[in-house]
Amino acid sequence: MKKINKIKIKLNGKFIKIQDKATLLSLTKNLKVPINKVAIELNQTIVNKKSLGKIKIKKNDKIEIVHFIGGG
Repeated sequence: MKKINKIKIKLNGKFIKIQDKATLLSLTKNLKVPINKVAIELNQTIVNKKSLGKIKIKKNDKIEIVHFIGGG
């Protein structure tokens, strides 16, 4: 049986463990995040949503997912 390696990251201020070599796209899918309604920041840099599948998450990365809220 193959062991799945886990890494620790900080997501919206909380430490969580995710699968090693996961991408931002796989993380958003696992969290059921509607990517058209959020902004994603990786280590204090806004991420272009077109590149979510290319960005591999590394140990101790800090990710912020901010939902847009309309008002008037």
